[in-house]
Amino acid sequence: MKQEQWLIYTGLLGMLLAGICAVWVLVNGAAVAPYGDVGKAFSFNAALGIFLLSTAMIMPYSGMSSRKKMVFTSIYIMLSLFSYFVETVQHFRGVNPRFPQGSGVFDLTMAAVFAVVAILLILFYLWAAVQYFKRSVYEANPELAIAIRYAMAAITLSFAAGIGIVLNQGREIGTGGNMIWLHGIGFHALQFMPLVSWLSVRKAADDRRLRHRMLHLSGISFLLGLAAMGWQTLLGLSIFEWAILPLTAVLCFLVALIPVALFMRRTYTSNTTYSG
Repeated sequence: MKQEQWLIYTGLLGMLLAGICAVWVLVNGAAVAPYGDVGKAFSFNAALGIFLLSTAMIMPYSGMSSRKKMVFTSIYIMLSLFSYFVETVQHFRGVNPRFPQGSGVFDLTMAAVFAVVAILLILFYLWAAVQYFKRSVYEANPELAIAIRYAMAAITLSFAAGIGIVLNQGREIGTGGNMIWLHGIGFHALQFMPLVSWLSVRKAADDRRLRHRMLHLSGISFLLGLAAMGWQTLLGLSIFEWAILPLTAVLCFLVALIPVALFMRRTYTSNTTYSG
């Protein structure tokens, strides 16, 4: 549990930094000449902080030994602290931390190291993700294991979008495509799918088939929604257009919410019955 605690502290640090950036933006605006954007530092710190907090919550169910957890958390904390530092400091200095323009040796070096750190964050997380596909993990917590597996698949798509941003030297693609949406939304499966799992166990404890069907429905629909978003983006088009792929993505995400609505309805029905 000690390893998870330090991961939680690191996640909370990200939220604190995001709060500081938010106050700065409210007082001074987001832009910092010539190329800084404190608003982007806010969103990065908040996103990484939430990601670390969510990861810490599922770590006890990974089936990893204490030694493996220590290796993963230690490395991930160091990489995350460096990421916080570069993203925040560089934007406050008016420098784009990933793609510095007209900068000196220091800024170019930081950008190069930042790119390597991003790759390491992906590789180490994928190593941790594989642990949840072990049979022993499934047998210990079947519903949670199913949920986390779908979440890890979604996160992999987000990582792919992140790599695409680096290779593309920016998030924009084509006339209206923006890879940041796919990159960001996929990570939220790490909060959404465990929630579906928790609701399924609480509200359908006596129906294993229903629990698993609902988890698969949410997981598959979430992934299909991401796939539709990704396809639209690769075409260089905005996901906010009134077109087949964006509408398909919205429909898929709505279908993913059906199990949540079903289980919440069971809560309402049971409460009404009890009151009567």
